[in-house]
Amino acid sequence: MSHIKQLRIPATYMRGGTSKGVFFKLDDLPEVAQQPGSARDNLLLRVIGSPDAYAKQIDGMGGATSSTSKTVIVSKSQQANHQVDYLFGQVSIDNAFVDWSGNCGNLTAAVGAFAINAGLVDAEFIPNNGLASVRIWQANIQKTIIAHVPISNGEVQECGDFELDGVTFPAAEVQIEFINPADGDGALFPTGQLTEQLDVPGLGKLNATLINAGIPTIFLDAEQLGYTGTELQDDINNDDKALAMFETIRAYGAVKMGLIEHIDQAAQRQHTPKVAFVAKSQDYLSSSGKAVKASDNDLLVRALSMGKLHHAMMGTAAVAIGTAAAIPGTLVNLAAGGGAREAVRFGHPSGSLKVGAQAQQHDQQWQVTTVSMSRSARILMEGWVRVPSDSF
Repeated sequence: MSHIKQLRIPATYMRGGTSKGVFFKLDDLPEVAQQPGSARDNLLLRVIGSPDAYAKQIDGMGGATSSTSKTVIVSKSQQANHQVDYLFGQVSIDNAFVDWSGNCGNLTAAVGAFAINAGLVDAEFIPNNGLASVRIWQANIQKTIIAHVPISNGEVQECGDFELDGVTFPAAEVQIEFINPADGDGALFPTGQLTEQLDVPGLGKLNATLINAGIPTIFLDAEQLGYTGTELQDDINNDDKALAMFETIRAYGAVKMGLIEHIDQAAQRQHTPKVAFVAKSQDYLSSSGKAVKASDNDLLVRALSMGKLHHAMMGTAAVAIGTAAAIPGTLVNLAAGGGAREAVRFGHPSGSLKVGAQAQQHDQQWQVTTVSMSRSARILMEGWVRVPSDSF
């Protein structure tokens, strides 16, 4: 047997929001993987440890959940008035598949800090003390995001007292602005309806809000599905029948939104759309055992990512929640009590999150200009990842 060497590739392992991922500078990747294609996908799959029939990702950097099976590629921006380009790859755990169809809002919080530390942001944009406003071009969805990164004595400040439900330890606050986050040509509602009925075989007609903001998302009524909105991960993820139901809903919703032509194509688009269900606020215990009171939130939201209930809330789904909440008549808005609003606080399995949105109506069409939220980020490890040279 011939001896296969391992390649050593510069990389940084970072937490962003409630997710973790492996970050690369584009020009640090092997030349063949600097372009989209099978070589890049195969490299990232090997880095993360997929596909893994055991669903543990033991032989890679992945953490065997959708929140920890992620990769990011950052480079100097090719867009005017932006500092960096950010490309996100959601790596499947058990299949040989990297989904490039959407963004990761949580890891967005780490992109600005990574870019500064990697020397991708010019010194003129970095104050000695204060906030460095890094304009990021999100290449997956072709949108602008601004990360306000705290700087102390010319260096990224990672430690602080900002607490984020779903993250054990406090850190420095990173404010994120999603500019004009509607997908595609700016149409928030791909079917033109704020609330409609989604016809799903075996389930009947389900009340739904289908929205493209942050990430394509299907919002459902928890009560109609037999849920309360207080569910934690085990309540859904240990129920194979429930998971199959949500995947069926996701497939039919994707067709309705025009994301795919046939439900069979949903398996090749696992990252999008997301599915979430909403309910009026009530008391519950979070996954850490913390008591969450009904008065703490405007509504409750539970969301699925890559076929499983998320342990907290995806950042991109939070954008969709904030946007839908700001528009009277959506399921999210109705669950929050209805009426106009510019911010909403919602309960998720790990606690609560507040998100703000600026929405307005022009020519009977709703548009959202900005969605904002606070996250945090931290470098966990930096150096090199190693992969067998025959991996890609």
